[in-house]
Amino acid sequence: MTYCVGLLLDAGMVLLSDTRTNAGIDNISTYRKMFLFEEPGERVIAILTAGSLSSTQTTIARLEEDIEHPDSESIMSAPTMLQVAEMVGTVLAEVTRSISGKLGDKAASARASMIVAGQRQGGAARMFLVYPEGNYIEATRDTPFLQIGEHKYGKPILDRVVTPETSLGDGQKAALLSMDSTLRSNLSVGMPLDLAVIEAGTQRVSRQRRIEAEDEVFQAMSVAWSKALRDAFVEIEI
Repeated sequence: MTYCVGLLLDAGMVLLSDTRTNAGIDNISTYRKMFLFEEPGERVIAILTAGSLSSTQTTIARLEEDIEHPDSESIMSAPTMLQVAEMVGTVLAEVTRSISGKLGDKAASARASMIVAGQRQGGAARMFLVYPEGNYIEATRDTPFLQIGEHKYGKPILDRVVTPETSLGDGQKAALLSMDSTLRSNLSVGMPLDLAVIEAGTQRVSRQRRIEAEDEVFQAMSVAWSKALRDAFVEIEI
C-alpha cells in the first residue's frame, strides 16, 4: 500500500509520498511514487501514485513516452492543467482496463489512483485526484488537500490545521506529521519519503528531498509531536 498527500496553498503546493510497495508479508520493496516534470518558468507538473504498481508504472511510462515525442500531444504541451488531468485520466483508465482484462477474477488488483498537481505560466496552480476509471475531483479552497492510499490515519491533522492561507513551511510540517501518523499506524506505508515543494508563480520545483529513516530532522519532529499529543491529552479535563 502507500500514502501520498498534496496540499494546495495560496503560497504554492506541498507534495509528499512514501516509497513502500507491499506484495505480501515477505515481498516488500521500495519504489518511487512521486514523478516531477518541469520546464522551469514555463510549466511544472507533479504526479503521485498509489495502488497497482503495474498500472502506475505503465501509465507513467506512457506519459513519459508522449513527452519524448515532440509530435505527440503530452502533459507538457497541454494548454491547461484541466487538460493535463484529463490526459492522465484517459491513460490511467486505458491501462487499468488492459491489465484488468488479463487478470480475470483478480481484476480489482489492477486499480490505481493518482494526484496530479501543477501550474503553467499564466494559469493558476491546480490539483486533481484521478480515479482508476479516469474521472477526477479537484482540490478547492474548502478542501485544500488531497490524499491517496492509506489516508485515514493522516487526515485528522490536515482537517484541523491546513487552510489555503497556511504557509509553505507549515504546510510541509503538516504533511510530514500526517505521514508520521500514518507510518505509526500502518505497516504497509514506509520510509524513505519523497518531499517536493512548488512555490506559486514560479513554475518550478522549489525544494525536493528524500527523507531516509535515519533523518534526524524528521525523527525530532516525530518525537516532538508525540510529546505534544501526550501533554495535551494529560491537560484536558473531563
